[in-house]
Amino acid sequence: MLLALLGGCRRPTSSGEKASAPAPGSLGTVTVKGSDTLVVLGQRWAEQFMKDHPGARIQVTGGGSGTGIAALINGTTDIAMSSRPLQDAEKQQARQRWPRGPVELAVARDGITFYVHESNPVDSLSLAQLQAIYLGDTRNWKDVGGADAPIIVYSRESSSGTYVFVKDEVLKGQDFTERAQTLPGTAAVVNAVSLEPHGIGYGGVAYARGVKELKVRVGEQGEAVPPTPATLQSGAYPLSRELYFELPREPTGLTRTFIDYVLSPEGQRLVTDAGFFPVK
Repeated sequence: MLLALLGGCRRPTSSGEKASAPAPGSLGTVTVKGSDTLVVLGQRWAEQFMKDHPGARIQVTGGGSGTGIAALINGTTDIAMSSRPLQDAEKQQARQRWPRGPVELAVARDGITFYVHESNPVDSLSLAQLQAIYLGDTRNWKDVGGADAPIIVYSRESSSGTYVFVKDEVLKGQDFTERAQTLPGTAAVVNAVSLEPHGIGYGGVAYARGVKELKVRVGEQGEAVPPTPATLQSGAYPLSRELYFELPREPTGLTRTFIDYVLSPEGQRLVTDAGFFPVK
């Protein structure tokens, strides 16, 4: 989604590329691209920042963490939004273009939750049960305390940082079941689960509307922990993560000013308003 109020597309300039001088009264343009989890929050930051800084343009688009990171490596965005840390290979690729980079900044905290239909009697699952469902080993809700009905599995595309997080933390690096239906964003997963009584999907806490969020148990006999602000901040909920801005190098100019705003008390209040959790 491209933020309204913005002019036509052009290549980023604040990362050091040569460009024509900004129009009179313009403070410049910063491009922000990547994580679909972060895109709505990124747009809120941009909208408020542009209100406070007339003449500044902050272009925010989604596409997934992998898409944003690829744009960072290719030099076609000033900031990549990512719901996962950079991998070693990505850092090496970035350094080929940006020897003094990249720079990784945590800008918000999030919890990954698993959604089911509001009518589903299942309230909690263990990490092992979630793994079995997403590997395809468990295919019927009756095997995890639910109705006798097939489990309809929804997942994200492989370029998604949320997909990578679930693969690493829940599936322990194993591949998702071929039965999983891949959807292009968390909002699409939530919508699909809200319409499918036997569905299950995953995504960020902030997107849980019209679905039931499952409590998660670390062990089969462990406590079922809900994804709440208290459990995410304390670490009791096992599937929490940081959300990042990835930059080619230490930011300067308008990019630095925008990031300072994002990490300011006002910017972090928008984090809370959007359903995420502040990093400060």
